[in-house]
Amino acid sequence: MERKSSAHYQRLHRDRLRQKGLVKKEVWILPEYGDELVAVEKRMRQPRGAMGAPPARSEKESGMSEAKMWTAAALYDALAATEQFRSGESQVELIEGAEPSLHVVMSEYGDLPLFVAVVGEQIVVEAMLWPVAQVYDSAAFNELVLHAHKLFPLSTIGIETLADGEAVYIMFGALSAASSLSNVLFEIETLSDNVIKATEAYETHLREAA
Repeated sequence: MERKSSAHYQRLHRDRLRQKGLVKKEVWILPEYGDELVAVEKRMRQPRGAMGAPPARSEKESGMSEAKMWTAAALYDALAATEQFRSGESQVELIEGAEPSLHVVMSEYGDLPLFVAVVGEQIVVEAMLWPVAQVYDSAAFNELVLHAHKLFPLSTIGIETLADGEAVYIMFGALSAASSLSNVLFEIETLSDNVIKATEAYETHLREAA
């Protein structure tokens, strides 16, 4: 599979929002209101009166009990059964192996790919941003990211070395493996949104992708 930086998915995401008739408005808020702004933005992407009361969730959709931890296979089954994935709005695939993980494609975000893994007592949701080599000044950029981390609630930016030896920036979030399914879905949605916003915020620090 060809590896693309988050800038590629950002462009597709913008195109799809424009096609829906949406317009971009910039707002300035305190960092602690980030979660609330995400919820308001999602609501305002729907026509007036279109957002009714949320449908009741089945016992399966409402998540695992506190005493039971998710496994990758169980999380795959639960996600695949939700309306978001059954409708094709998002896609999920179980990647078998010694440490199974999930490959999630977020259609609303330009087919942004995410990887979800259950690691011990945590669920980690991760997306690649861009190669380290694509940043003009990595030292200055790293300092900027450390100072601005509160701009992206529930998500962290780090550096990871891929199997082929290439160093890349990633964005990830983590939550308890005993979290409800709704919280897992919220983490996936929040990370997707933060990847797009991080690409917009930092694009002037990046060289054009090859």
